[in-house]
Amino acid sequence: MEKVTVGINGEEKQYESGTTYKELTDEYQSQYKDDIVLVQVDERLKELSQKVKDAKELKFITSMDKAGRKAYRRSMTLMMQKAIFNLSGDDEIGVRVQHSISQGYFCRLTKGDILNEEYLAKVKAEMIRMCKEDIPIKKWNAPTEMVLDLCREWEMHDKERLFHYRRNSRVNVYEIDGYYDYYYGYMVPSTGYLKYFDLRLYEDGFVLLFPDKESKKVAEFKPSHKLFCVLDEAAHWGEMLDCGTLGAFNDAITHGRSRDIMLVHEALMEKKIGEIAEEIMENKNTKFVMIAGPSSSGKTTFSHRLSIQLIAHGIKPHPISLDDFYLDRDKCPVDENGKYDFECIEALNIELFNDVMQRLLTGEEVQMPKFNFMTGKSEKADKLQLKEDEVLVIEGIHGLNDQLSYTLPSQSKYKIYISALTQLNIDEHNSLSTTDGRLIRRIVRDARTRGVSAKQTIAMWDSVRRGEEKHIFPFQDDADVMFNSALIYELAVLKPYAEAQLFAIERDCPEYIEAKRLLKFLDYVLPLPAEGIPNNSIIREFIGGSCFPV
Repeated sequence: MEKVTVGINGEEKQYESGTTYKELTDEYQSQYKDDIVLVQVDERLKELSQKVKDAKELKFITSMDKAGRKAYRRSMTLMMQKAIFNLSGDDEIGVRVQHSISQGYFCRLTKGDILNEEYLAKVKAEMIRMCKEDIPIKKWNAPTEMVLDLCREWEMHDKERLFHYRRNSRVNVYEIDGYYDYYYGYMVPSTGYLKYFDLRLYEDGFVLLFPDKESKKVAEFKPSHKLFCVLDEAAHWGEMLDCGTLGAFNDAITHGRSRDIMLVHEALMEKKIGEIAEEIMENKNTKFVMIAGPSSSGKTTFSHRLSIQLIAHGIKPHPISLDDFYLDRDKCPVDENGKYDFECIEALNIELFNDVMQRLLTGEEVQMPKFNFMTGKSEKADKLQLKEDEVLVIEGIHGLNDQLSYTLPSQSKYKIYISALTQLNIDEHNSLSTTDGRLIRRIVRDARTRGVSAKQTIAMWDSVRRGEEKHIFPFQDDADVMFNSALIYELAVLKPYAEAQLFAIERDCPEYIEAKRLLKFLDYVLPLPAEGIPNNSIIREFIGGSCFPV
C-alpha cells in the first residue's frame, strides 16, 4: 500500500494513501481541549474530509482558532437552513442571514408571520436531531453554469446574480442530506461537530448564537440595540439602492448605475453628518464632541466633515487629537511582552487632559500640548481659548471612555461612535464581515501612507482587534449617536489597490492564508475606477486624493 509522509509536531508520520485528515485528527484530538475542525497543511487550509497528502508540516486548527471559528459558524448556518427547510413542507419558507450581532447572526424568515417561540423551538429541536445523527457535510465541485441553473431552480436569486460574474468555470457546493448551498469558505466534516448553539427571538427576526471565549459554551446574548438599528439602517439603504448584495452591486456597475449610487450614498452620508451637527447645535451645553471608533473607520475624515457642518450651523470647531496627550514614552506602560502599550488608556496623560479641558471650559486661554512621535516627548503647541459659540472636536480611541474625561460634566460631552458597517452581503446566506471591510481599507492606506506591506498589516491585525475589543467596543453603547462610515461602492474601488498588495504575499508566509481568503472574496467584486469620487469622501482617506490632511 502506498504511503504518504506528514510532519506533525516536529516528527514525520506515515499514513496509508487514501487516509482522510479526519482519521488522522482522531489520533490527536485527545491532546486538544477544543474540537479540531480543519488542518493547515504547508500554509494551506484543508477540510477534514480531504485525503492526506505529503506535507512538511501539518497544524491542527480548532474551533477556537480564527479559521476554525469561521468554519464552525458557516457550517452551523448551513445546518440551520437545512432545519428550516425540513420544517417548511410545502410552504417554501426561506431564511436570510442579515448581519452579525452580539456573538451570533441576525436572521429573518422570508415568511415572518410564522416566527414565534414555538416555531423557533421546533427549528432548534430539528438542529439538535441533525447534530446527534452526525450527518456528513459533503462538498461537490460542479460547473459554474450548472450551479447557476440550480440557484435559479432553488430560487436563490442572490447567488444566481453572484455566479453570473464568477470567472472560474467550477464552484464548490456543500450538501447536508440532499440540501445544497454555496458557502464562501471551509466547512466542518459533519453535523456532529455542531453541538453548541442557541436560537433567540430578536426584533422582527431571530439570532443564531455561537460560542465565544469558550468553544463548548454558547455566548451570553448581549445585543446592542443602537448598533442593531445602525446595521438595519445600512441594510435598508442597500435595499433602497437595489444593492443589498455583491451580485446586485455588480449588476449596478454593468448597467451604468454606479455613478448615481455613489452620489446618492455620499449625499445620504452628508445628510447624516448634518443631522449630527444640528443636534450638537441644539444642545447649548455641548462643548466637547468626543469621537471614537475602531481602526480604519474613517474617524479623521469624519471629524473634518463634521467640523464643516458645524461651521455651517454657526459653531466654530477646534480639532483635538488625543494622541497629543500621550505620556512621554519612557513613562508609557508596557504589555505582558515588555513592549510599549500605546493603546491602553494609561498611556495617556489623563490628569493633563482633564486640567486642560477644565480650564478651557471656564474660558481660560490654555497652552496646548503636542506629542512629538520622533522624540517620544510632549511639547508645547499653540494656545487655545474656547469661546461661547465654539466646541472642541476630540478624536481618539478612548473618546467614549468616561475614565478619560472624568472631571467634565456629562452634559458638556456629546459622544459619537463611528465604524464601517457594510451595507452589502455576499448573498442571502453569506454575510460580509465588517471587520474584513476595515482590514481591506487599512491594507490600502498603510501601503500608501506608511510604507507598510499587506503582510505586515495582516500580521498585526489580530493585535489591533484585541485592542478594539478591550478599549473601544465596550463603550460603543455610551455614544449619543452611532455613525456608519461604510460606503456601498467602496469595495469595488478598493479592489485593485488591495489586490496589488495581497498578491505580493508569498505562499510560504504565515499571512498567505488570510491573503488568499481576501483575494477569493475580492474576486466576487467588479472593480470601479476612483475617478468621480468626491475629494471629501471618506474613502479618499484610504486611496488618496482627499481635500483634508489625512
